[in-house]
Amino acid sequence: MRAVHFGAGNIGRGFIGPMLSGSGYEVCFVGRNKRKIQELQTRRQYPVTLANEDRDSFMVDNVTAINLKDTQEVAEAIAGAEIVTTAVGISALKDIASSIARGIELRLSSKEPSHPLHILACENGIGSSQQLKRSVYRQLEPAFQERADRSIAFPNVMVDRIVPVQKHTDPLAILVEPFSEWVIPRSGMIGNYTDIKGVRYVDSLDPYLERKLFTVNTGHCSAAYFGYLEGYSTIQEAMSDPLLKARVHGVLQETGKLLIERHGFEPAVHEQYIQKMLNRFSNPNFKDQISRVGRSPLRKLAPGDRLVLPAMQAYALGLPTRHLVAAITSALFFDHRNDPEAQRLQDAIRCTGLGNVVAGELGIPVQHPLHSRIIAEYNTICMQYPHMACNGFGSVVQSLS
Repeated sequence: MRAVHFGAGNIGRGFIGPMLSGSGYEVCFVGRNKRKIQELQTRRQYPVTLANEDRDSFMVDNVTAINLKDTQEVAEAIAGAEIVTTAVGISALKDIASSIARGIELRLSSKEPSHPLHILACENGIGSSQQLKRSVYRQLEPAFQERADRSIAFPNVMVDRIVPVQKHTDPLAILVEPFSEWVIPRSGMIGNYTDIKGVRYVDSLDPYLERKLFTVNTGHCSAAYFGYLEGYSTIQEAMSDPLLKARVHGVLQETGKLLIERHGFEPAVHEQYIQKMLNRFSNPNFKDQISRVGRSPLRKLAPGDRLVLPAMQAYALGLPTRHLVAAITSALFFDHRNDPEAQRLQDAIRCTGLGNVVAGELGIPVQHPLHSRIIAEYNTICMQYPHMACNGFGSVVQSLS
């Protein structure tokens, strides 16, 4: 069995690759990093270490790699594969769509394939595989699209594993947290396929997607933004602060009430899940930089993402949102100098006014009660943390008048 994985980075080598290899697949990584590609081609294995007290480690074998620029080789690999996965970042899916399309055309150019092809975008977002499918189909001729519908599936998935930025002498070595979760809906699979060991196959993906987005992603970035205000440099430092940890817990209790209302989760069981996530964030066996977790604040503050979406849904259901409002507002202060998106956010607040940013970028209308609460919280933070650059402080009244 053959699998093609786009992205030889931390998630690819630290999560997807080991699970595919452990399920009997020969894994071919497709990437841009020449050194990593050459090392994978030569060694055909690499070490993974778990961030636990014993630093347990194991080898991932039966792997190889192709440079993304070698388009014909990539197409041939896809043509003969049973599964294609990605971990390139959701915004980069469009950049690999043409390579996947060429592989599909080569696959369908001869006789009818003997086995289906499943293409799974293992990205940190909702509907990633279907987003990839739309980009791929724009590159396919109509005749190929019709044939692809019969033998190729793009099931959406949920993946979860924290892999911090790291450097090792060995370019292939990777340190990962012990926890991981990969959920695939059986309804999205077609024909005969081999189950991936460790994957949870479910009837409906939506509850698991929202549970992960509103717990792991919401909690992780909340810890980053609260920690940034306090001057911490890592998530682990931030979570060692009892008051800050309690604030993150407060955020997750609010999203938890929403998840329980929407999906019928058992409250006690979900609280156990929250506690497990808080322990993950606190893991003392590696250091996760706040600058990494908090990066791209405009994306994280988007109307359909991890902060604003649960806050708006919770408010609509009459559920508490005090901690979520605090997390949203804290994100508005993230101004890390090496993050272009953070700088664009600060420029927008400074140039157009905080109220316009909340309405335009966050999608919270001026007349919505959360809008005024965010602005009030922003002014409170400006007074509590005088070291922060309160770009929107002077323009708040103007933007609402």
